[in-house]
Amino acid sequence: MRIKSHWFRSDRPKTPEEIAGAAAFIAWRVAQNALKTMRAAHYDLPPGKRYFSFVAEFLVFLTLGADRVAYRRGDGAWRVAFTTAMANRVGEILAQNESDLLGAESVGDVKRRFVDLVNECAAECAGFEWDDAGPDYAFLRFLGHRVADLMDERDRTWAISQVIEVEAPDAAALLQRGLAGLLDESPRSRQRGARATGE
Repeated sequence: MRIKSHWFRSDRPKTPEEIAGAAAFIAWRVAQNALKTMRAAHYDLPPGKRYFSFVAEFLVFLTLGADRVAYRRGDGAWRVAFTTAMANRVGEILAQNESDLLGAESVGDVKRRFVDLVNECAAECAGFEWDDAGPDYAFLRFLGHRVADLMDERDRTWAISQVIEVEAPDAAALLQRGLAGLLDESPRSRQRGARATGE
């Protein structure tokens, strides 16, 4: 899966909120990709409540992963601004899609439910590690079991393995690659087509 993670214009440093907005879109695409590959592997995730619950669990995982990346920057205020903005923006994207397709809840209610889920899982995952190599096994296992709880009984055991061994590591790698591009503040050279000089 290809993700765009470089700024079109890099004439000034980006705010944590701007980076969070772009990171939220990357997280949405990565979660959608995980859903697509799970469905291709014949897990029962039809459009509806289970579909969005699956996406929400992956978005929480990716938001908490992005928070760990922000933590490694060493600037507490930047991290708080970034993570708050990302959780809210991811919640808005999820809420808009869920409300449009299911219509059961308002956008505001879905977003609040998502932010509450992020906060709940953040407390549960406080001791888990996520370094340059990605999330530790405890983090992967946590997501695997949360996803399994959404599945039919016949899929639960296999879903845990699929998430731990395939989906979560792939999603984490895509997120980290995307964040590396968004956080890269080195100037980018503009490449232009070669011009004939006539000499």
